[in-house]
Amino acid sequence: MRLPAKEQAELAGQRLYHFHGGLKLRHNKKISCQQPIRRSKLPPRLYVPLLQHAGEQAKALVVLGQTVLKGQAIACFELPEPGLVHAPSSGTVTAIARSAISHPSGQEGMAVIIKPDGRDQWCDLQALDNWRELDPVRLRKHLAESGIVGLGGAVFPTSTKVKDAHDKGIHTLILNGAECEPFISCDEMLMREEAERVVQGALVLQRASGARQVIIAIEDQMGEVWDSLQTTINNSGQENIRLVKVTTIYPEGGEKQLIQVLTGLEVPHGQRPTDLGLLCQNVATAAAAADAVIEGKPLIERIVTVTGPGVNQPANLLALIGTPISDLVAQCGGYSQQAERLLLGGPMMGYALASDANPVIKAANCVLVLSSADLATEHEELPCIRCGECARVCPSLLLPQQLQWDLRNGLFDDATEHGLSACIECGCCDFVCPSHIPLTQWFRFGKSEMRNLTEQKEVAEQAKQRFEAREQRLATIQQNRAQRLEQKKQSMQDKQAQQQKIAAAMQRVQLRSDQQAEQDVIDRANISSTSETDGSESANDEHDSNEDKTS
Repeated sequence: MRLPAKEQAELAGQRLYHFHGGLKLRHNKKISCQQPIRRSKLPPRLYVPLLQHAGEQAKALVVLGQTVLKGQAIACFELPEPGLVHAPSSGTVTAIARSAISHPSGQEGMAVIIKPDGRDQWCDLQALDNWRELDPVRLRKHLAESGIVGLGGAVFPTSTKVKDAHDKGIHTLILNGAECEPFISCDEMLMREEAERVVQGALVLQRASGARQVIIAIEDQMGEVWDSLQTTINNSGQENIRLVKVTTIYPEGGEKQLIQVLTGLEVPHGQRPTDLGLLCQNVATAAAAADAVIEGKPLIERIVTVTGPGVNQPANLLALIGTPISDLVAQCGGYSQQAERLLLGGPMMGYALASDANPVIKAANCVLVLSSADLATEHEELPCIRCGECARVCPSLLLPQQLQWDLRNGLFDDATEHGLSACIECGCCDFVCPSHIPLTQWFRFGKSEMRNLTEQKEVAEQAKQRFEAREQRLATIQQNRAQRLEQKKQSMQDKQAQQQKIAAAMQRVQLRSDQQAEQDVIDRANISSTSETDGSESANDEHDSNEDKTS
């Protein structure tokens, strides 16, 4: 009987499963693992891009000519959550201008350009000595202020992912050390030489996310890594951290593929690992979190693998963010005569750079210089023969040939329904296509077009809302105006009625006054008449009296 998904997820790592598809590829990692990690030299200029994280471009907090210290905040961003960008070394801000920023699009972007003063002087660092007892909210805020992002390639702000995990009550934190893409060995060397930082970082992220257990997943070919990490875990006395070996197959380092290998569960489309009670973080992210919390150091440097047939002395360098790639190649013996193409990232998911003037960014795990022999021979693209090889190797269980047909014919809605957004752009379908169709390029194009269409729809919807709001506002103004006119008209009518009432009252008063005047005239006439009558009667009475006396 199959357990509910969340209960099965709690058994992560107790047995291993397989994901669909994938490829067995030559690792080509040994050439860059012969020497210990070296710290790169301080370059003459540091070019710190303001956009090297998932979200909006950061806003500069410094001005031209300002002196900055190592670790000082020089830019901030608000989305998806507030975060900071820091100065990799002390020096003077010489420009805030457009520059090469190692973006996949090849476009330039804004960067803070710093001339180091050579002192490499730190600003005041704020370590959290009592982090084991601190509230997770405080830990997450500190991670954001330290500029910690996912160093596995997605560069999504770590504090945001950890907050989502904590809010959903996850039970398992997975540290991804399955560095499956050929040539890249920065994580392997980190786990070999800095195992304690990785384990400390795991504990920091566990505290911040509320996870009950931690699983560190590594490839089964990483024998030295196993010894180093297992010894460190044993010495730490932590019983809730387990080290698990997974089969080496590309692209097992993908978040969803690794979760499927450890749990047997697929993360449903449109959902996140946190919905299954899982949080997946890169081992380098964990080490950066340890530096930020325990030592107070923000993310200003990372390990970069400089390798490939086009480099004379492949190695792993600890490079400051903003260091020109040309400086790293120079410190690895320069370009060989075979150098043909410069990539940032691995041969499967990396992208070509037009110039080695591009700087190291937080997502830069590898600088790969390929020879002409490593590049695929350019073939004419042929029609799809529906062989199904691309579907066989697709780790996301998609139908690449159908997606490509949808996109070629502009059927973007159909491509969305067929799972375009689930494509992880691993390049497996490209690798096996006998018709030499650049499927991954089509999918990147499709996603870009879908983003553009979504933005256009949002802009159109905003314009519609503004138009409707304007129409509503004008209608309200017109209605209010009509009401005021009606009220004024009514008031005038009321005033006229009042005046008519007053006039009628005055008429009544005048009428009563006239009537009273007439009555007064009548009364006076009556009084006058009565007086004359009384006088006549008195005269008669006197005459009669005189006559009586005579008699």
